[in-house]
Amino acid sequence: MAKKTVASLQKGEGRTYSKVIKVVKSPKTGAYTFQEQMVPNEAVKDLLK
Repeated sequence: MAKKTVASLQKGEGRTYSKVIKVVKSPKTGAYTFQEQMVPNEAVKDLLK
């Protein structure tokens, strides 16, 4: 028999943080690197500006 998944058991806000990955060019070598940060959901748009 297959088990039935009950979605109503989840309570609360869910995820409050997002992982942001930015591409940054190194001023020394000119190579591109990736910067990863965990940021609150409200600050994602401000960080990417």
